[in-house]
Amino acid sequence: MRGPGSSPGRARPAPGEDGSAVVDFLLVAVLVVFLFLVVAQVGVVLHVRTVLVAAAAEGARFGANADRTPEQGGRRAVEVVADSLSPEVAAGLRVTTSTPPTAAGLPTVQVRLDAPLPVVFLPVGPLEITVRGHALEEGR
Repeated sequence: MRGPGSSPGRARPAPGEDGSAVVDFLLVAVLVVFLFLVVAQVGVVLHVRTVLVAAAAEGARFGANADRTPEQGGRRAVEVVADSLSPEVAAGLRVTTSTPPTAAGLPTVQVRLDAPLPVVFLPVGPLEITVRGHALEEGR
């Protein structure tokens, strides 16, 4: 038999468990927020890496043109990063250009970009990423 004021579909909490739903909600909410921030941070890192790879490749292709130098390719890579991400990220780049030959002896242009990874949501130490772009050098 039910007492007055009790509803047919609700069970009464056991004695001493009043307020446990609030604690359960907070524990789960903290975990969900943390997982969301981790996924968002991974997305930011992958976006920056993709932009840097594309900029290094563009710089290498630009520097491999017959009327260009590898240093101009490095400057072009910085311009692409400044346009795609931000001038602040581009200012933090370390650009290295070189002309290593391939295994077959063909001349190439290599643009290497070293950049700090933007850590937006998680408190971790400074991280760095290095990407390289290569292109066959045109005859001069």
